[in-house]
Amino acid sequence: MISPAPLPFPLPPPLQSLPLFVRLAGRPVILLGEGEAADAKRRLLDRAGADVVGEDAAASLAIVAIDDEDEALAAVARLKARGILVNAVDRSALCDFTLPAIVDRAPVLIAIGTSGVSAGLAAALRQRLEALVPADLGKLALALQAARGALRKRWPDMGERRRALATAMAAGGMLDPLSPTHDVDAWLSTPDSPPWKGGAGGGSAADVSADPQPADPPPTPPFQGGEQVVIRLTSTDPDDLTLRQARALASADRVYHRPDVPAAILDRARADAARLCEPMPSDPGTGLSVDVEMAL
Repeated sequence: MISPAPLPFPLPPPLQSLPLFVRLAGRPVILLGEGEAADAKRRLLDRAGADVVGEDAAASLAIVAIDDEDEALAAVARLKARGILVNAVDRSALCDFTLPAIVDRAPVLIAIGTSGVSAGLAAALRQRLEALVPADLGKLALALQAARGALRKRWPDMGERRRALATAMAAGGMLDPLSPTHDVDAWLSTPDSPPWKGGAGGGSAADVSADPQPADPPPTPPFQGGEQVVIRLTSTDPDDLTLRQARALASADRVYHRPDVPAAILDRARADAARLCEPMPSDPGTGLSVDVEMAL
């Protein structure tokens, strides 16, 4: 039997859970159990507008908050046999889905999960975020929704639009989500700021390998021939990335890399960015292309 050839690039670690935001308004959710844990889950389901039903009802989701171990195991088995996704309170190994700690700044919703490993850690992180996230952050989201037409008109290309928003919402930007005030109309009325040094339109490449200065923002549209950034790493630890390097990865449309670049570094790129284990070509195309290599 011939063994498959090793992959020429590192695979990112698998996600233990895929975060999803599910709209439950008017939809049935089975809830089994009594007591404090069941009451807490009922309050959460009521807040989401779900129709809380018993075990015999038709539903796609179920929460089992039964204290007795044998009863809980039997209930979980019955529900899973019907193809229902189950959350078993305090029994993470039996869970098909978990319920995160929540920071609510409607319509912005921040969910913190630990795959059921530590609800206490999730709660502690939520408390810290509650103090950091402005109470009126939802107003920024609604203002951006109202400005969609103006955003598309100014930046017709989706990639350019995404990078413009990333620049505005970076730390210290005009729309920094953690700042106390946001004026979307004022931001839209300002001219584009210049792109990174060496990264102007026409496909020239900016080298951010050893620049410790975080002052320059990520590339800002318009682009003429595609933006290119070269990152030469001096460490395999993603926490050692400079701010400029981290911003480049977070904004990239495609990431070219060598086989020895750690997966932990590549994980700092946008989740939907293309990852290509090859040198960056001279003309990688429109948008932002980042070339990552080890300088060790």
